[in-house]
Parts: sequence; C-alpha cells; structure tokens
Amino acid sequence: MNLPALDQIIRDRKQNLKPGSYTNRLFDAGEDEIVKKIGEEAVEVILAAKGQGDERVISEVADLFYHTLVLLASRGLTLADVEAELEKRHK
Repeated sequence: MNLPALDQIIRDRKQNLKPGSYTNRLFDAGEDEIVKKIGEEAVEVILAAKGQGDERVISEVADLFYHTLVLLASRGLTLADVEAELEKRHK
C-alpha cells in the first residue's frame, strides 16, 4: 500500500466510523494521544536503527508514517500539504 492510499483510508475512517478501528480510537482519544504515539514511534525508529536490523527499521518507520498521517487528518491537513512543502524546499 502506498502513502496516498493509506491516507485515504485514514480520512475515510474519520468520516465513516468503523467499530473496532484503531484509527477511530486514535481520533476519539484526541491529538495528545496521537502526538504521544508519534513520539513513541520516533523513539522506536531510533532504537531499531541502532541495532535491531533493517526489517525492524522498516516496520517502525511504517508505524511512524501511519501515526503521522493520522495527525495530519485530525488537523484537517493532507499528505498533499506535506508534498507541497517538500516541493517548495526542493526549488
């Protein structure tokens, strides 16, 4: 799955509640919980990079990307907003 597809699923969960959805639980818990999860995942990326192997790094980065997309969606921001910022920096 690519990031735009994941982003779309997350946005769909925000609009259409799905019972038992982890994404919906994060939205319900609020921004503080989402930010906490991002912090945890960032630390796990660092730990993985410092000795847990490439597969673990990939897994933890995927978790970090997911939680970051949840934060963006919770604030009404989009992956396109981030891409636009990256494009500005590239010029």
